[in-house]
Amino acid sequence: MKKIAVTGGKGGTGKSTVATAIAVELARNYRVLLTDADSDCPNDHLILSVKRKKDSDVHQLVPKWDMSKCIKCGKCAAVCKQDSIAFVRGRYPAFVPDTCTGCGACIVACPTGAISEGRKKIGTVYTGRNYGVDLVSGELKIGEMASGEIVVEVKKRAQAIAEKLKSDFVLTDSAAGIGCPVIASINGSDFVVAVTEPTPSALHDLKRVLHITDQFTIPKAIVINKSDLNDRFRKKIKAFARERKIPVIGEIPYRKSAVERNVNMMPVNAEEGEMAESISLITEKLTGLLGL
Repeated sequence: MKKIAVTGGKGGTGKSTVATAIAVELARNYRVLLTDADSDCPNDHLILSVKRKKDSDVHQLVPKWDMSKCIKCGKCAAVCKQDSIAFVRGRYPAFVPDTCTGCGACIVACPTGAISEGRKKIGTVYTGRNYGVDLVSGELKIGEMASGEIVVEVKKRAQAIAEKLKSDFVLTDSAAGIGCPVIASINGSDFVVAVTEPTPSALHDLKRVLHITDQFTIPKAIVINKSDLNDRFRKKIKAFARERKIPVIGEIPYRKSAVERNVNMMPVNAEEGEMAESISLITEKLTGLLGL
């Protein structure tokens, strides 16, 4: 089973477009599971026109107080980095669950054992299938903060499903940025595909997200999406790739047909044509780098 993470840093470069298209292309010859790890705003199910079914809920640790044991020392509030515990001397602490990230520091700090482990729902895991691709999608509950924890749980569930289905590939479509959800998406991967576009911000963010992959020593490649929008920055991306000895495994031109297919809830390679040929070439080079 090969595990591939699709990331890129900047939002809007086409990570989901490329991830779904590669999944569809691989599914012509392999059993493929796609994990949508953008738990804040998942949309792979929309691109693939998947009718998702609820698989399970994701819960997070939250503290529970037994005030009969509380001595009003305030140590729980002192160690809370999220300021989720308010304390006034001589009074019982007040807890704000909406901002709690479940670190458990207050439980450890309490000298009387007045705080124990509770839990709250922070998100949901969904599953579905279309275009020959099995999809596992995580969705953060509105107002919650622990999107990284959702990604970890979604990947665990995806791994279990992939093992049951005997999947050949597990692709993970990461969120934008370089934060905890992206790190959780990349962690444990065999290969990273970084999707960028020929703009100053995309190149800047590409360098930042690739710095993360360097920490994991994961092999990687670059895909330049919308490659014909700006030739100057396209050349800059390729020069950066040459300098870092990172292969560019494909360039996808900007075409109105790609936008129309996404609007109509179709992957860009659902029909034959220029886009399908570009994705086919990218997938061929990717599998070659993976030794297949």
